[in-house]
Amino acid sequence: MDILLLIGGLLLILIGANGLTDGAASVAKRFRIPSIVIGLTIVAFGTSAPELTVSVSSALKGSADIAIGNVVGSNIFNTLMIVGCTALVAPIVITRNTLKKEIPLCILSSIVLLICANDVLLNHATENVISTTDGLLLLCFFAIFMGYTFAIASHGNNGEQEEIRQLPVWRSVLYIIGGLAGLIFGGQWFVEGASNIARHFGISESIIGLTLVAGGTSLPELATSIVAALKKNPEIAIGNVIGSNLFNIFFVLGCSASITPLRLNGINNFDLLVLVGSGILLWLFGLFFAKRTITRIEGSILVLCYIAYTVILISLST
Repeated sequence: MDILLLIGGLLLILIGANGLTDGAASVAKRFRIPSIVIGLTIVAFGTSAPELTVSVSSALKGSADIAIGNVVGSNIFNTLMIVGCTALVAPIVITRNTLKKEIPLCILSSIVLLICANDVLLNHATENVISTTDGLLLLCFFAIFMGYTFAIASHGNNGEQEEIRQLPVWRSVLYIIGGLAGLIFGGQWFVEGASNIARHFGISESIIGLTLVAGGTSLPELATSIVAALKKNPEIAIGNVIGSNLFNIFFVLGCSASITPLRLNGINNFDLLVLVGSGILLWLFGLFFAKRTITRIEGSILVLCYIAYTVILISLST
């Protein structure tokens, strides 16, 4: 039954995110909102909606380790597994702007999370908590990131944006309402199923959050990146991963912590340092080796790093 809740919840989340994105984008298009703005807001939200739904639902249910583990695990999965798998399909070319500004910003977001999650070490507190204040700080970073993104977009070429399908009003409204319902109920089922499975097998919620939940909620990003590589646009994978990672830490975790403080029990500095290290490794690969290109060899190294991290995680829990 718990496995059915897990799978059914994930399917509802993915279908709901897709429906909400299509419906909202169609409504925005009807009101003549530029495609670039829709892409940077509604579509970006759509691909990260699973993480947002699961983390907020987990926070409200008191499963802080799933909420935090989902974000940390998703970002590690995105950087190592998604970029790695995409590079195996086709080498990824990184633009100068991405290498000099966006990947370092992604590394900065991981360092900010590492600092926020170390109250015991830095403030001599009794426990590590991502507080409401930390959550609001992360949301402020998100606002700055969105401002930067819009500034970059305003100097870009809007003609390259994918044409958005305009739906009838009734269908758009139906997609939005149905998508929201799918996200809400799917999130509840997914968290309940994951928590029950963790308890049944004696596995900590942090391990479930860092692996099973993180991999499941990263499916939209994985699908987007692999399809882009198959269509000979592998560079989209980097933008997809960086955008998702920044959205996850600054917005998803910011919203979750703003609703209720998140106490870190199973998530520790090993996981957070792997998160920081994965971003640095990606940056180094782009900076020093094959002239701003993630090659198949580098992609295989990223994938092997993720497998090694997962093996260590499971071995430490047993």
